[in-house]
Amino acid sequence: MAWQITGLAAWIAQPRLWQPIVAALVADHVALTAAGFVPRGRWLGPNSDRLPEGSRQRDEVALTFDDGPDPEITPKILDILGQAGISASFFCIGQRAAAHPQLVTEIARRGHWIENHSYTHSVMFSMLPPWALKRDIVRAQEVLASASGRAPQLFRAPAGFRSLLLDPVLTHLGLRFVSWTRRGFDKADGNAHRVARRVVGAVEAGDVLLLHDGSPARDRNGRPVVLEALPRVLDALASRQLKAVPFLLEAAAEMPA
Repeated sequence: MAWQITGLAAWIAQPRLWQPIVAALVADHVALTAAGFVPRGRWLGPNSDRLPEGSRQRDEVALTFDDGPDPEITPKILDILGQAGISASFFCIGQRAAAHPQLVTEIARRGHWIENHSYTHSVMFSMLPPWALKRDIVRAQEVLASASGRAPQLFRAPAGFRSLLLDPVLTHLGLRFVSWTRRGFDKADGNAHRVARRVVGAVEAGDVLLLHDGSPARDRNGRPVVLEALPRVLDALASRQLKAVPFLLEAAAEMPA
């Protein structure tokens, strides 16, 4: 923003130099936009893509799910996790949570954490002005807090894309931006083996793993690929003596009752 102001001041002071000044301003916009499309980038604000040091020392990895809740898929994921005795973090879309509040309640009742994944999950999320960003996030926050009994502490942007304007909004709302370390691309690939391999192929303690309980790809038989990939992921983690946990900050190390 300082660069933009400086450029405009230079333009006013030296209008004959408008071409290089405009080129510099355009380059600045391009750089900021490109930075927003790097989910693990830190150029536009803090970004948590790994667990705190204490979790790494305990050989923990964070298991997270995006884009739910889904009445067909989420309950089955809950059953898989329940059978394995594992808790996870669910980054829920507010609009879907509003349509299925009882499912959000059930996720929380089973000992999982509910976090904020925006209300509309709009493809234009990173282009929104500050007041629209705040309205969308607060709306999701209210729906998720009402259904789960706990206000989310973490925020993950749709597709991980953000703008320079997002961090001040999150800071004002007391939310932490979270991305991921490893993802399975289970929204695009219907092959469970490949999805699981991407998630755990080179997994290390402290990694944040991303799968989807909302709108995942389906295999040749029409089955949501995440339902086949998740058991493979859990088996691989167990074989490497890594423990799947929710994404927790050190200050919030206690699980909900």
